[in-house]
Amino acid sequence: MSSPEVIVLLALYNGAQNLREQLDSYISQTYRDWGLIVSDDGSSDEGPEIARRFSAEVSQPVELRPGPRRGFAQNFLSLLHAAGQDARYVALSDQDDVWMADKLERAVRALRDVPEGVPAMYCSRTWVWNSRTGETWLSHMHPREPNFRNALVQNIAGGNTIVLNRAALDIAQAAADEASDIVCHDWWLYQMVTGTGGMVVYDPEPTLYYRQHNGNQIGANTTTLARLTRIALILTGRFRGWNTRNVTALRRSAHRFTPENRRILNRFAAARRQGLTRRLAMLHRSGVHRQTTGGNAGLWLAAFLNKF
Repeated sequence: MSSPEVIVLLALYNGAQNLREQLDSYISQTYRDWGLIVSDDGSSDEGPEIARRFSAEVSQPVELRPGPRRGFAQNFLSLLHAAGQDARYVALSDQDDVWMADKLERAVRALRDVPEGVPAMYCSRTWVWNSRTGETWLSHMHPREPNFRNALVQNIAGGNTIVLNRAALDIAQAAADEASDIVCHDWWLYQMVTGTGGMVVYDPEPTLYYRQHNGNQIGANTTTLARLTRIALILTGRFRGWNTRNVTALRRSAHRFTPENRRILNRFAAARRQGLTRRLAMLHRSGVHRQTTGGNAGLWLAAFLNKF
């Protein structure tokens, strides 16, 4: 496909019910120089046909391609490859949200200020949206500076808000084959961009309506029940399992990291193998942290229980 300045990367799987609203929100963008690649991961509904009809309605280039059929994270990694070598920016998209009209314009404006050749990722807050009741509320604000120490234990970059510049896309494309068992593509991108010394532009303004329903792969961490669920993930050891998978993938890509971030990764990985006293001391030395006091309390609880 010809390459507009921004390529939207849409991962599709049985998303027909809400897909058209998402596609219509692309049409409403104030920033018009975009194209679309849809990767269908084996849908059995009308989603692919809706995408085909959409391609005939718009002047922007639209490509529909088969996905790898290995889950949503690998579908997005395949889309990063599919973006090719010419796109200046790529914007990741879920299949069931609704973008606000200035989403792409805000992202492009922010990323244009980044020096040439510096990897950069834009992400933002969202309006969390219960489309059944119509209720909306703002996602959490992340007050601390995005960096690799935070990315190791927390993802602040909602994948449905992410836009990468060319330098960040180059890194993601080069490292994607090293990320065969990551937990989430967006968390991995936050780790890779910060680990390689890149920039994360976190926009405190919401740029989309994040639809909540039973089919969400992760869901928004904005309710008391959601936060309790995440505490349960620590106690059951699932958080530790996620970290194990992430560390394994990151070590395959560590040759791309800055020397300081390689040291942080190694300290973090080593701390997870120690007895209690040394484990806590090494975790402290690594400097890893979450964004809030409560989040850090949960991290240290997980470390005390050897479940991080």
